[in-house]
Amino acid sequence: MPSMTLRVLLPFEIFADETGVASIVVETAQGAYGLLPRRLDCVAALVPGILSYESAAQGEVFVAVDEGVLVKTGLAVVVSVRRALRGTDLARLRDTVEQEFLTLDAQEEEMRTAMARLETGFLRRFATLAERP
Repeated sequence: MPSMTLRVLLPFEIFADETGVASIVVETAQGAYGLLPRRLDCVAALVPGILSYESAAQGEVFVAVDEGVLVKTGLAVVVSVRRALRGTDLARLRDTVEQEFLTLDAQEEEMRTAMARLETGFLRRFATLAERP
C-alpha cells in the first residue's frame, strides 16, 4: 500500500517533514476530514484544531495547528499554518488550541479594527486637505 509524505510549514520554518504517513485527519470549518493515500487531490481551508496523522515509524501523532491551508497532490500533503505545536496528550493540545490560538485570533482582530480606524481617520483628513484650494 502506498504511503504519503506530510510537510507542515510555518511562516519561517518547516515544522514537520514526515514520510511513510498512512492517514491524516484535519479539521475544517465544515468538519473533520480524513485523507488516505489514494484520495483524490484536494485543497482545504483549516481552522484552529488538531491535525493527527499515523505513520509506521511513530504511530499516531497529534499536532495542534492554527488556521491555514492543506494541499494534497498525489502522495504529497502540504499543510501551511501560522502556528503549530506537537504533543502526546490530546486533552492538553485541545486546551492549547482554545487558549492560545483562539485568544491570539481575538487580539489580532482587535488590532485590525484599531488599524482600520486609524486608516479611515487618515483618509478623511487627507480628503479634507485635498479639497482645500
